[in-house]
Amino acid sequence: MLENYFPVLLFICVGLAIGVIPLLLGRFVAPHRPDSAKLSPYECGFEAFEDARMKFDVRYYLVAILFILFDLEIAFLFPWAVVLKEIGLFGFLSMMVFLGILVVGFVYEWMKGALEWE
Repeated sequence: MLENYFPVLLFICVGLAIGVIPLLLGRFVAPHRPDSAKLSPYECGFEAFEDARMKFDVRYYLVAILFILFDLEIAFLFPWAVVLKEIGLFGFLSMMVFLGILVVGFVYEWMKGALEWE
């Protein structure tokens, strides 16, 4: 019975090796000569002018949430499109209801100005 799990174990070992070996190789082979330029904080080629822990505008989070929302919509559309013939009319109507709800949400966001950037 355990021989059925050997491919999984092999996959995990190869994945760990691919992740760990380059890290170890870089640690042992690369020279470690830090200087002031390498240890300084880097932000677009010039010195940082504000604290890195400053508060962000809420619009950044709104855009991130909108991206996740519409990204998940696409993630649901691909499997649905693959099995559309098997699920028939019920599956088609279910997805149209789902897309309709998303369109209503999109129109609401548009009307509220969540997609506007100043």
